[in-house]
Amino acid sequence: MVDARGLARELLGDPATGWSMGPPGAIAEFARDPDEAGDGDAGSVVTGRGGIRLDPPPSALPVAYETPAGPELHWTQAVAFCLPEGEVRRAGRTTVTELGPDADALRAADRGAVLVDLGLGTPTVDACVRTADPELLALVGAHAGRSLFDGPLAAELVARSPHRVFLTAVGRVEVYAPIPAPGGRSPLGPHTHLLPHLIGRGPGPTVPLPAGHVAVAHAYPAHPAADHLGRPHPFDADRLAAFDALLDEAGDPLLRALKESVRDAVRAGRAPVELPPDPVGRAVVAVTLRQLARTDGPTPAEWRPYRDVPAELLDPAGDPNAG
Repeated sequence: MVDARGLARELLGDPATGWSMGPPGAIAEFARDPDEAGDGDAGSVVTGRGGIRLDPPPSALPVAYETPAGPELHWTQAVAFCLPEGEVRRAGRTTVTELGPDADALRAADRGAVLVDLGLGTPTVDACVRTADPELLALVGAHAGRSLFDGPLAAELVARSPHRVFLTAVGRVEVYAPIPAPGGRSPLGPHTHLLPHLIGRGPGPTVPLPAGHVAVAHAYPAHPAADHLGRPHPFDADRLAAFDALLDEAGDPLLRALKESVRDAVRAGRAPVELPPDPVGRAVVAVTLRQLARTDGPTPAEWRPYRDVPAELLDPAGDPNAG
């Protein structure tokens, strides 16, 4: 068994690792620049733009994996911190609810401000805002027991930009950066996405989560071809080797063996034979071929159909570290 807490602390100590908590449609992301000042302890990091605390329980299971992403040679690499289904449940509130002072805030100065659950009904994350603004709290009080989208509260939250605080069974992400105006872009670094039409969707078909487990947080370790915002940089073979080591530690051993067998076959000049048809297996083959195209040169013609998978097997463009 992988030491989830030890791995979390190791990854928290690397500024090149990005993070997310929450399901599609209600997700908070934390990232920092390499030279950005930060505080915290072994289980947390806090910057001027946001913070994260990660404290996985003993039952947590880290799962390292790779999936093809976007066009051409892109892929995502991630470590999902999973819990048994029975341990991930949050309050699941469906109406705006004031929760009282946030005694567990990452910064002492924020512990008197009030948490407000937005009532999104998400089962694995409490999506909240935090504020000490009396006018905003009065509006929250008037809106209590109603849907976030029933009345002016949602627009007022965008205008006043309180802290966003997303709580899961393994920790929290706090975002202090401003909320972009409608039609604007999320800021670089810590930010949240609230997309009601995506809430309720599960992981994509190429994500190899173990049966009976749910991913409640993701780490995106340093990518060989992109920074944590997806911006390309010169290919770094050491980072590829580092994530391969993570796959050895926390990946599915059968999928790890598949990756090595594809590498060996391509480098030996062999044609593809009996490759797995399932989405997870196809994703592993596609990512391996995309990486070989970076390290070894053009993909042999007989392997190209396995590198260029259909759109339904791609992670959405814009995923963290989609290099």
